[in-house]
Amino acid sequence: MELVIGAILIILIIFVSGYIIKKKFYKEIDRLESWKIEIMNRPVIDELGKVKQLNMTGETEEMFERWRKNWDDIVAVELPDIEDHLFDSEEFTDKYRFKLAKESNQKIEAILTNIDAKIDKILGELNELIGSEESNRAEMEELSAEHKKIKKTLLIQRHTYGTSIDALEKKLDSLSEQFVVYNDLTANGDYLKAREVVIMLKDEIQTLTEKIEKIPDLITEVNIIPSQLNEIEEGYKEMIDQGFILDHLNMDKELEELRKSLEINTDLLVKTEVKEVESGIYEQKEKIDLLYELLEKEVHEKHFIIKNREETKNQLERIKESNEQIKEEVNFVQQSYQLLDGELNTPYSLEKQLTKLTKRFEVLETKITEDHSAFTILGADLREIREGIEKLNQDQHDFSLHLQNLRKDELEARDKLTELRRKTNEATRLITKSNIPGLPDDYKQLMDDVNKYIQDVFKSLNEKPLNIKAIQDFLQNAIEAVDVFYNKSVEMIETVVLVEKVIQYGNRYRARNRNLAEGLQRAEEYFRSYDYYSALEEAASAIEGVEPGALKQIEEMITKEEI
Repeated sequence: MELVIGAILIILIIFVSGYIIKKKFYKEIDRLESWKIEIMNRPVIDELGKVKQLNMTGETEEMFERWRKNWDDIVAVELPDIEDHLFDSEEFTDKYRFKLAKESNQKIEAILTNIDAKIDKILGELNELIGSEESNRAEMEELSAEHKKIKKTLLIQRHTYGTSIDALEKKLDSLSEQFVVYNDLTANGDYLKAREVVIMLKDEIQTLTEKIEKIPDLITEVNIIPSQLNEIEEGYKEMIDQGFILDHLNMDKELEELRKSLEINTDLLVKTEVKEVESGIYEQKEKIDLLYELLEKEVHEKHFIIKNREETKNQLERIKESNEQIKEEVNFVQQSYQLLDGELNTPYSLEKQLTKLTKRFEVLETKITEDHSAFTILGADLREIREGIEKLNQDQHDFSLHLQNLRKDELEARDKLTELRRKTNEATRLITKSNIPGLPDDYKQLMDDVNKYIQDVFKSLNEKPLNIKAIQDFLQNAIEAVDVFYNKSVEMIETVVLVEKVIQYGNRYRARNRNLAEGLQRAEEYFRSYDYYSALEEAASAIEGVEPGALKQIEEMITKEEI
């Protein structure tokens, strides 16, 4: 019984599976059938009908015949073949021959894809042809208007184009011939070739329009340049007569090259080579501006030399006098202050720099007198000398100020010493007034160090001559030591007061708490041996063990008492 049920189930499963697969194949066949119908309904005939409105000759006639033949082949041969294959696919599917049905469907899909591509190509070429005809017609109207406008401009403004007019008119005639070519191609149905002519005409007319717009201005530029070159040449010769040395400019060679370049640009302008002429004129104008600038610079430098020559000579004399004064000042300062080797050598170093500048200026004056050098070269030398003089002036000023500051530094050191002594005495007075039981050894040592540093400053200020560098070093040590000593004094007084208050506060618990009593006892022993910081640590630890926060309360109480 079980075997029978199992066999029935297997048969049922096979039947259901076969049904599902058949349904899938029928669905695919329906899709391919729809695709075939869609292809048959594509508007190829309607589109071909549009072509008949054009001139059915030449290229258009050939293309039309080819498209129609391709479409006839599709309709008469390829689509009927698809119908046969669809019938085979249905038959294979009905008989559960799925492998053959699949192969048949694949053939149908390949054929349909190929037909679709052929139709797309036909419609694409067809639209290109029709679009070319429409575009040609619209664009040629605009181009014809542009052509007439150019012709009118050349006729009315002929005189503004000079020698370029022949080339422009020749180009215009050439474009007129292309309009004739276009009309012939269109009449013969060669719309695609006519399209190429339209594109060519569009580029050529645009180029010609640009030339017509630019050439008058370029002619003006070219006509201006000769007068500019003549002006430069006349100015150059006039400056030579006035004694300017201008050999380094190679002016004759530069002007000759510019005139040759001008001839080239003129020839190019006759040929209407606008871009080349624009580039050439730009380069010429840059060179001309540079030549003007070089000549003007020579004139400017001459005026600079005339204006500053005598003043520079006087400055060198004044620096020499200042250096002698600095030497005398150094000798005077040496009687009261010690100077380092570098400081002693400064006046002689300045003198060497002055000697070099003086020699350079003497050479420069010789060159100016002999008139063998360009003023730009002489002017550059004079500027360097004046820069050297300015630096030398500054160095002299800085050194003189340094010498003057020695006395100022001495007085500041003496004032600071007085202040340090006052601060030290103030710290000592605070200690005495506070009735501290005794002074720790480290504090005594600090006091000795302070006195020693102050004494070092005092001794250095009484030496003859004074060594300001040594004084300032001793003074810095003293300042640091006094600051530490004063702060240490204030801190120790505050610590002693706090210890006494803590012990007094702790006495209320002393009889009741043995640990606290022992802690306070150790604190008192430290206090009597002048170890106030250890005493505070022991006392604070003992009282905090009994009453946490007590130390803070005591500190606040002391602060209120001071206020």
